[in-house]
Amino acid sequence: MLIKSYSGKVLEAGCDEAGRGCLAGPVVAAAVILPGDYLNLNLNDSKKLSETSRNILREEIEKSARSWAIGVAGPGEIDSMNILNASILAMHRALSQLVHFPEYIIVDGNRFRNFENVPHTCIVKGDSLYMSIAAASVLAKTHRDGIMRELHKEFPQYGWDRNKGYPTSNHAGALRDHGQTCWHRKSFRLKPRQAKIDFNK
Repeated sequence: MLIKSYSGKVLEAGCDEAGRGCLAGPVVAAAVILPGDYLNLNLNDSKKLSETSRNILREEIEKSARSWAIGVAGPGEIDSMNILNASILAMHRALSQLVHFPEYIIVDGNRFRNFENVPHTCIVKGDSLYMSIAAASVLAKTHRDGIMRELHKEFPQYGWDRNKGYPTSNHAGALRDHGQTCWHRKSFRLKPRQAKIDFNK
């Protein structure tokens, strides 16, 4: 079972993001403050859940959370400041929209930048340890998937309804055939024969 709280504060916000390793689309972050008595045994790191389970959990989390919000950083911001800083920016945008100002912040991963002088802790694999981070993981993933499905309608050749902008072989092939769109991250590029990414410095 996931842990309810790290700090013991009533208004502890969990943060996570989705889309860091993608070639296209925004990076999307979520911040979630859960009630102290919240319990959902199905909640887990979004990567360990099926799409159906994620969508069911999203509805339940949005209904049950004390406060939740989504933050987005687009491809241009990712290219201008790098993916790490853009991910933190998206988290800050989510945190700034919470109805209840957080007393403490726990973040999935090992890097974060101070938000409004609120104390925070970074937790590697936090989305598989703490409920609020897992909830943020689910919201970030499902909201981003929805964005990529909408973008697929405009650019169907890239298969974003299936690959969500990640560097699959089909996405790589479409990039070589059709080039980049305005939603592709120009600072991420494919190597000549494989669907891996380089981070230009």
